[in-house]
Amino acid sequence: MSGNRTRPVRLGPRAIAALVLISAIGVVAFGWPLLAGADSGLAHSQDAPWLFAALLPLLVGVVVAMIADSGLDAKAVAMLGVLAAVGAALRPLGAGTAGLEPMFFLMVLSGRVLGPGFGFVLGSVTMFASALLTGGVGPWMPFQMLSMGWFAMGAGLLPGPDRLRGRAELLMLAVYGFVAAFAYGTVMNLYGWTIVPGLGSGISFHPGDPLPQNLVRFLAYCTATSLGWDLGRAVLTVVLTLTIGATLLKALRRATRRAAFEARVTFDAPASEDSHRPSVLDEAG
Repeated sequence: MSGNRTRPVRLGPRAIAALVLISAIGVVAFGWPLLAGADSGLAHSQDAPWLFAALLPLLVGVVVAMIADSGLDAKAVAMLGVLAAVGAALRPLGAGTAGLEPMFFLMVLSGRVLGPGFGFVLGSVTMFASALLTGGVGPWMPFQMLSMGWFAMGAGLLPGPDRLRGRAELLMLAVYGFVAAFAYGTVMNLYGWTIVPGLGSGISFHPGDPLPQNLVRFLAYCTATSLGWDLGRAVLTVVLTLTIGATLLKALRRATRRAAFEARVTFDAPASEDSHRPSVLDEAG
């Protein structure tokens, strides 16, 4: 019996198409207020149910596409459930404390080991489960699911998944975790900034204003409201990656190898007994 080395779950054309579609919908969902007119109204609280309704079947579509393209089985789905449960349990440990959220560290390493498609689904499902666990269900939840999905997917797109190991890999993951932690906070700020009233005129969102002017206000808003929170999240992700990241990477890769994701198992047919028996002519000779 022979099998392949442990590697991220391969993305086939159907899974790629599903991820592109869901990401395009997410970009539109986050960014449409920036291009809306002054009299259009801000409807993020109203469009959230529609986004959530579109997000769930598309997530299922990504999983189905990966199953069809890569042959994932029940063991892969079980690992998805376990990691999502662990991530959901980690989130309350730091939520509300200077942005110290250890679940981001788990999403980085899981996305790295299991690949971008698996990482996107894991990030989204983890955020959904944690919202149910902490009572954080609201119009922001589908936006958080998309942002966390992108966060974990990005780790799966990092170079050298089959070759890069050891200290160099940990440093790369730490740098990614630091940058992506700020990116996550910035993307979520884009959702909140357009619906929070009563801000100072220098950082408020002005519907219908030119895009460059609103972007300048948005940068000021991020600096004034969430820079410290995002920094805490980024630093904790780096610290956990460099200290216990190697141990968790080994555990995840061992679990993936035992689950035999994408393994193409082959069996050599045993030689027939007749091929070892001397023929009548041999005995006569």
